[in-house]
Amino acid sequence: MKDVILALAPILALLVLMTKSDPWPAYKALPFAAVLMYSVKIFGFDLELNTANAVMISAIFKALTPILIVWGAIFLFSTMEHSGAMDVIRKKLATITGNRIGQLMIVGWAFSFLVEGASGFGTPAALAAPILVGLGFSPIRAAMFCLIMNTVPVSFGAVGTPTWFGFQSLELSHEELLQVGLRSTIMHGVAALVVPLIPLRLLCSMEEIRKNIIFIYLSILSCVIPYIALSFISYEFPAIIGGFVGLIATVLLAKFNVGLTRSEGWQLREQVSGWAVVKASFPIWGTVLVLLITRIPQLGLKGMMTSMEPLWSAPIGSLGVFTLSKSLAMKMDHVLGTENIGWDFMTLYVPCLIPFILISLVSFVVFKVDREKRRMVVSESARRMFLPSVALFGALVLVELLRYGGDASCAAIIGASLADLLGNGWKMGAPFLGALGSFFSGSATVSAMTFGSIQENAATTLGLDPITVLAMQSVGGSMGNMVCIHNIVAVSTVVGLPHQEGYLLKRTIVPMLVYGFIAGAVGCLMS
Repeated sequence: MKDVILALAPILALLVLMTKSDPWPAYKALPFAAVLMYSVKIFGFDLELNTANAVMISAIFKALTPILIVWGAIFLFSTMEHSGAMDVIRKKLATITGNRIGQLMIVGWAFSFLVEGASGFGTPAALAAPILVGLGFSPIRAAMFCLIMNTVPVSFGAVGTPTWFGFQSLELSHEELLQVGLRSTIMHGVAALVVPLIPLRLLCSMEEIRKNIIFIYLSILSCVIPYIALSFISYEFPAIIGGFVGLIATVLLAKFNVGLTRSEGWQLREQVSGWAVVKASFPIWGTVLVLLITRIPQLGLKGMMTSMEPLWSAPIGSLGVFTLSKSLAMKMDHVLGTENIGWDFMTLYVPCLIPFILISLVSFVVFKVDREKRRMVVSESARRMFLPSVALFGALVLVELLRYGGDASCAAIIGASLADLLGNGWKMGAPFLGALGSFFSGSATVSAMTFGSIQENAATTLGLDPITVLAMQSVGGSMGNMVCIHNIVAVSTVVGLPHQEGYLLKRTIVPMLVYGFIAGAVGCLMS
């Protein structure tokens, strides 16, 4: 019992700090929890000081992967804002249809789906909500709508980061990761048939929903079907391709009023040419194109970018043995002289320099962005990344210490105790643990890193299928986006809603619970 209390103490402290009446922000709470976990491992579990320091150093370097992905995504969308490309896209979206359901599904569902696949990390709601407000929707209801809708694609946000990086520490095979992704898309797909109707009711009457129900489901399925189909072969592209196909299909459905009641007057809005839209959307479709080219193994670039064949290797004092590969990937082994502790970073393959920064630099030329605006893009993206970086450094240290020690790790101890407590009820509880991780960390990726090993250990202890339980964790981390404090703060800020975070949180809990019960039920059937 003592070990369970010690293992849980840092996580419980994190929850208390981030949910109390005057909550700590993640950039303070996560580093504090990491320091507490460091102390627990040394004084409570007798971990050698050198080993604890090695784990911490390795975790700090591992944090570079999610930090640089987020920075690259922010850099890209900041480029679109300051170049005027986003304004063109907003204007075009406003001219497709005057039907409120059509506008909501185009902007809040399909467009957000695509943006989540390309960037993730709260970007979709922050981009979509201002567009909806510009179309005349209530700011607070538009914010709620976008928070609830930005759920289905999250398991594959930022080119699949919550899946392939979130579960990286579990050392799953490629086939196992594919199965986790596939099963999570099926759970999401079932939930997508029910949950989107809840936010639509916030902004539209039941009569409007009833009259346009065919369009609503055609729009949902146009994203979900390719999303599930891609998950059979990839855990990076389902959200991007699903959103790309779904956005085109939803726009065409709305344009030709398929399943959508007609409206008048919207044609008077400022029209935007097709060529202007193609040009303005270059950062999005250019990113998707480069990702496809570099991720399809048969084209050969993926192998070149992920090659770990050494180019240069040398010891870096007592820090460890540093290796630079021919693909410019970096690796450090034997950190502080330890046998099995190290890190690696695939410089060209991690979606930062390629495609986000590359496409941004090309966009500077395409849109003729002047020096002052380029400077604004650089400074804005750096400023926006500072505090999230602190939070992610803390999260990685916490997670790596949590899982270090194999069967004697804190994660294993917590998983075994929770499994004993919940028994077979874990099947329904797994998604909610994932949601809890997103709630306090602000990221489905961090939720997977934090609770992935606990979920796996609990499943093994109870004799459940670990792959299905991990898929439920993935879905839980995604649905936690609805109640994630960071996302709520971000979206309420961009639409000008000061001090409304509590109001938004209370009203996104119910759809989150509905989502969780659906995911749990589907997961039980899969088991």
